[in-house]
Amino acid sequence: MKAMVLAAGRGERMRPITDRIPKPLVPVAGKPLIVYHLEALARAGVRDVVINLAYRGAQIREALDDGSRYGVRISYSDEGPDPIETGGGIFKALPLLGAQPFIVVNGDVWTDFDVATLPRLDGGAHAHLVMVPNPPHVARGDFALDGDAIIESDKDDRFTYSGIGVFSPEFFHDCQPGKFPLRPLLIRAIAARKLEGQVYRGMWLDIGTPERLAELEASLRG
Repeated sequence: MKAMVLAAGRGERMRPITDRIPKPLVPVAGKPLIVYHLEALARAGVRDVVINLAYRGAQIREALDDGSRYGVRISYSDEGPDPIETGGGIFKALPLLGAQPFIVVNGDVWTDFDVATLPRLDGGAHAHLVMVPNPPHVARGDFALDGDAIIESDKDDRFTYSGIGVFSPEFFHDCQPGKFPLRPLLIRAIAARKLEGQVYRGMWLDIGTPERLAELEASLRG
């Protein structure tokens, strides 16, 4: 199974740190954040990784090169100077990802989740999302679960999408090149009963602010 690490965002909430360095390269306990993902993918047996580039993409390409030092082979999907959002970015990278389901990981999260445990979508679902209990900065979460099926809910039973999942190319059928978010496609898949998921209760942190970065740094060094 191939994987894609999302690394094109500008990281506005991480300024001023991201004024000089793209968020995926921000060091955490002496290691760039994105390297944790590459090493985790390599441990899981994933060898082919696609990374999308936009903001300060040249720095990411220079730092990671072909990925061989981390046990993976990196291909780059260059979106130009402006990122085209998550949906558009994954869709643009499909030619590099191939015809089989693939893993997607947000480059701005840190987790000890084992991607080797992710399913291969052989049961009819078009995507499988890893959900987490709602962190303090996400009051109500994104979706709920009915067994393995991800559903919409107005109750207080929702979880937050972790930024980790498996997607099939079919998930993006009828999409057109350009800038578009992922959420409308998730809603479409829910309506078609093609979206499944699980809840992970281990370590997970969205590195969206300098304060959360400091929290993770202290936790790892401690």
